[in-house]
Amino acid sequence: MQSERPITPSTLSVKDLPWQILWDIEKCTLCGKCTAVCPVNAIELAVFHKQTVTPPIGFLETPSSVYKAYYGIRQKTDPAYNCVGCAMCTMVCPNDAIVPCRTDESDKLKFHIDQGGQPRRRGGRRNVPGGVLDRLKFIRISMLTDPALDAGRHEFELRTLLGRVLPPEENLKFLSVNGWIPPVREIYPLIVGAMSFGALSPTMWEGLQMGVAYLNEELGMPVRICTGEGGCPPRLLRSRFLKYVILQIASGYFGWDEIIHAIPEMKEDPCAIEIKYGQGAKHGDGGLLMWYKVNKLIAAIRGVPTGVNLPSPPTHQTKYSIEESVAKMIQSMYMAWGFRVPVYPKISGTSTALAVLNNLTRNPYAAGLAIDGEDGGTGAAYNVSMNHMGHPIASNIRDSYLTLVELGMQNQVPLLAGGGVGKSGNLAANAAALIMLGASGVQIGKYVMQAAAGCLGSESDRCNICNIGLCPKGITSQDPRLYRRLDAEQVAQRLVDLYLSFDTELKKIVAPLGRSTSLPIGMSDALGVDDPNIAKRLKIKYVV
Repeated sequence: MQSERPITPSTLSVKDLPWQILWDIEKCTLCGKCTAVCPVNAIELAVFHKQTVTPPIGFLETPSSVYKAYYGIRQKTDPAYNCVGCAMCTMVCPNDAIVPCRTDESDKLKFHIDQGGQPRRRGGRRNVPGGVLDRLKFIRISMLTDPALDAGRHEFELRTLLGRVLPPEENLKFLSVNGWIPPVREIYPLIVGAMSFGALSPTMWEGLQMGVAYLNEELGMPVRICTGEGGCPPRLLRSRFLKYVILQIASGYFGWDEIIHAIPEMKEDPCAIEIKYGQGAKHGDGGLLMWYKVNKLIAAIRGVPTGVNLPSPPTHQTKYSIEESVAKMIQSMYMAWGFRVPVYPKISGTSTALAVLNNLTRNPYAAGLAIDGEDGGTGAAYNVSMNHMGHPIASNIRDSYLTLVELGMQNQVPLLAGGGVGKSGNLAANAAALIMLGASGVQIGKYVMQAAAGCLGSESDRCNICNIGLCPKGITSQDPRLYRRLDAEQVAQRLVDLYLSFDTELKKIVAPLGRSTSLPIGMSDALGVDDPNIAKRLKIKYVV
């Protein structure tokens, strides 16, 4: 920023920015690493002028004045180049001479960032710390009548079912009428949620797939990963590791020509098919992959030209109504794989979730329902949508499960919960709470990026530039200069570490319940909360 800049109503100072860069001239050696690594070009090398006045002793001599020019680091104040607080400059500085600091007041940037009439988009998720899930406590501890188990030495069956689970008599009737029965998969209750190839960098996606394969092949943990709506690389489609993958089809249908054509050559069936109708962070809106992420590789997999924006419509527009869409798409996906693969829809957390669920209970093809709450993350969404729209996942899952209980189908239609699980770091506790509220499994996305790849985004709006393809860690970038910072093998190792840690913590939670042969799905008597309104809403115990 030049000193002789014109002052306009939109002119900002460093004080107005949410992140301010502190630079120590005494430590800096002007190596330039900080300016080179900054993903948003928020800092620059500048020339400064300094006047040094040396007063003499006594009155015999006049004061001397020396003007000195020196180089230093200057922070830009243009909203297009505002610091995002990622601290990559701090990581590469050899002398600890630079660090971004959060301002202590409400920043003015939010009033000026919508330049050109475009509201702000960002990656990440809602900037609301905490939530209901972190307030729930596990209050049922077995003692004398039902002894607690040793979490370290007892055998636990931490598995869940994905697929329509019909009673034996209905299975026989279904088999005699249709010639097949609904397929069911036994999987681990923690699923790597939908993050597409394109939204994630090649190294990040490869690392996640390697980690999932290792968990299955070497450790015997049936972990599954969802592809998101960006299709799937041809090599994975034709490999035996496809059985660990949930293929997602969304309203943009990106990559599905390649998937359908590859069915005759598939060595293994996919674990399941997820039909996305909604996402927690983009309520009533489809996905969006910015043009600068659509390189030749992404374009080839998705079947689109390079360098174009890839928006998905809000709904599947090939069908007349959502009810028709759900029914026909589920049935057609079943037919494509010879009725061997479970198919289920995914929706945003909403007050209409019960209407969707009621339709699914009457559809024998529906293998379950995935609900993504308001705290779900995304690579690109409008701030107003992320911060002010959506339905909390806890009450949505609870209402859905109680509806299934009323219908006597609580063990037939699995519910998958997602959206802000582990946003405060309490992954196992949040997952266990959702399972006891009625979820059969839990989907995580942002937590995986944070734990396995070192994502710098936070609930205080730090970094969160996934949408512009300049991820400083190379997680959500298609720029080779950025994603080469990420080691796929290290991502795989960290993912394995994450699941092993989660497994230990989940056992520590279910062991006091005296449960070892099955997950405590819907075991709400084990939950308590210190807020009577929350307790009444979720139909759990009020404890103080």
